[in-house]
Amino acid sequence: MKRRLIVIIAGIIVIAGIGVAALLMNRDEVYTNPVFEPTLADPSVIEADDGYFYAYGTEDYLDEEKGQPHIPIIRSKDLIEWEYVGQALEEKPDWKSDGFLWAPEIVKFGDMYHLYYSYSIWGDPNPGIGLAVSENPEGPFEDRGAIFQSEEIGVENSIDPFIVKGEPNYLFWGSFHGIYGIELEDDGFTTKDEKFQIAGEAFEATYIFEKENEFYFIGSTGSCCDGIASQYQLEMAKADDIKGPYLNQDGEDIMNARGTVLLSRNEEGEDKTFVGPGHSTMIVDDSEEYWLLYHAIDTATPYLPMGATRRPLMMSPMTFEDGWPQVETGQPQVEIDHSPDVN
Repeated sequence: MKRRLIVIIAGIIVIAGIGVAALLMNRDEVYTNPVFEPTLADPSVIEADDGYFYAYGTEDYLDEEKGQPHIPIIRSKDLIEWEYVGQALEEKPDWKSDGFLWAPEIVKFGDMYHLYYSYSIWGDPNPGIGLAVSENPEGPFEDRGAIFQSEEIGVENSIDPFIVKGEPNYLFWGSFHGIYGIELEDDGFTTKDEKFQIAGEAFEATYIFEKENEFYFIGSTGSCCDGIASQYQLEMAKADDIKGPYLNQDGEDIMNARGTVLLSRNEEGEDKTFVGPGHSTMIVDDSEEYWLLYHAIDTATPYLPMGATRRPLMMSPMTFEDGWPQVETGQPQVEIDHSPDVN
């Protein structure tokens, strides 16, 4: 009986060892960027209840079969291998007569997935931010209409929504006319109190996260959509309060100064060159490692068939040094020597 028990225990140990080895092997797996092509610009990512990560992007032409989805949705188990799911909305919202669906933001409120989106065209005098909801991350999403438009809220180019959930909830937004925030009611739709400004006119595409009682701001500067000439890049600042002031590494308030560069274009002459890295989101894996997801432009294939800038999905590990985020080399990485711990 004792011998049998020893054999059983030994078998369990071997199986457990194989399991740990498999996890380590997956963790050490090398992957290459981009993680999704041809394009998923302005990504927003969420880990859903079904075990998948879902990513949502700006309306863009994908291919002959998929066409130009009204906010494309992709999903992945490991953040590396992605599959196309479909489009978030079957029809364009009717609260504007013309426009495209840009820069979505996905957040879960209670049992519902909230998909915030920008509705605009280039040079739009009155763009706005809307909300669509669904019980399922793959949709279909039902439009709830506009939260506000530029003329109503008094902020030019009111696009690029970002949500900070908490007590209270905040909506941040803005594109090269100041970055603003405003409180949201618990329904995630209704605004309350007055708007406030946290950054100047150099920025768009806000991302804010809290770490060790400090609030980190990551925003995009420069031109997003000029193909290989794009000067888009990620810049950062941090604050002791979510409403600011947000200071760069030189102690300057980004209301009147640029941020500290987090990620910029690859140097010319490299084997694989990416320019225009920007509009980031982030996932923290099971090992508490930070993973920055963003789009960038491959200089070898910078355009989509209809002429728009092609912006595939990229992912890089992000570490901290002296209290500041950093990405190795400060440029888009092609090959990364390990994978997210998400299994």
